[in-house]
Amino acid sequence: MKLGIIGLPNVGKSTLFNAITGAGAASANYPFCTIDPNIGIVQVPDKRLDILRDMYSPQLYTPATVEFVDIAGLVRGASKGEGLGNKFLSHIRDVDAVVHVLRCFEDGDIIHVDGSVDPMRDLETINLELIFSDIETLDRRIAKTEKLLKGDKSLAFQLETLKKVKNSLEDGITARAIGLSEEENEIISDVELLTLKPVIYVANVSESEASGVSETNEYYKKVKDAAESEGAEVIPVCCGIEAEIAELDPEEKEMFLEEMGIKESGLDRLITASYSLLGYISYLTAGPKEVRAWPIVKGTKAPQAAGKIHSDFERGFIRAEIVSFEDLVDCGSMNAAKEKGLLRSEGKEYVIRDGDVVLFRFNV
Repeated sequence: MKLGIIGLPNVGKSTLFNAITGAGAASANYPFCTIDPNIGIVQVPDKRLDILRDMYSPQLYTPATVEFVDIAGLVRGASKGEGLGNKFLSHIRDVDAVVHVLRCFEDGDIIHVDGSVDPMRDLETINLELIFSDIETLDRRIAKTEKLLKGDKSLAFQLETLKKVKNSLEDGITARAIGLSEEENEIISDVELLTLKPVIYVANVSESEASGVSETNEYYKKVKDAAESEGAEVIPVCCGIEAEIAELDPEEKEMFLEEMGIKESGLDRLITASYSLLGYISYLTAGPKEVRAWPIVKGTKAPQAAGKIHSDFERGFIRAEIVSFEDLVDCGSMNAAKEKGLLRSEGKEYVIRDGDVVLFRFNV
């Protein structure tokens, strides 16, 4: 699971990355401070695991993780190689989804590459560069498909779909916002379009708005409206404050959040949302040896979920013994849940649910 953090130079990308990962990515007040992508792996917050850790006192505690990539800032003309354009675009191709940071506060001490703060202009700048790149990609695919069509008339619908997407891109609509049918999506997913990648918008707000975005913040309102128009999520985060929080130990962090009147850090919300954006859920295993969250794609059946632990578990799958997290906590142990009839035995067709606590039975 890899997410790329993108945005124009000096909007708070690297500050956000530092806060998320504690990896110490370079962050300075000039464009292109980040050239090569910095990579960091971060744990997905899951309070259920913390409760299971208290129940079992395990030797190992293993949460799910997400990989974040801090990608170099982009400027107008990137699709034609301006700035670090080619590197920027190639690095986006390597990620599964995008976290798009937009600056939504004024500060005369922080230079903006375009001379003023305007998140909607920034959003349009990046979207247009990605769209231009996608149009070039589609032009190549359309030309190839037209040649093949002469000998294979079954490609007519494929060609029609490619042209439909290109026309929408030329109207300034990103591929993910077009509203394609399932069949059209299947065709276009093979083209690797940058604007088809799922996105979360991060509105980087001022320190005074860390505990809640002001209703007078017009920048944030516009970003929120733009995100909603394409079915995306926007998360307000004060990147500077989050970077400070990231340096605290857990107890200090809790006290700091309480003093600030913040129920949950913006980063925790972002990480959780990123995990969900990629279509992942977690099933749990618990015992004195290890408490662990296992990431799987939503809709995964029991044998394939077992295969995440070891291929032998999938190959020799017999059944899955399952109790919901809530029932396990209420009962206090697997044995107690079994005595109350809350431990279920499920077969090969069972679709694992988020929060299932599972014990797999197998034989090879």
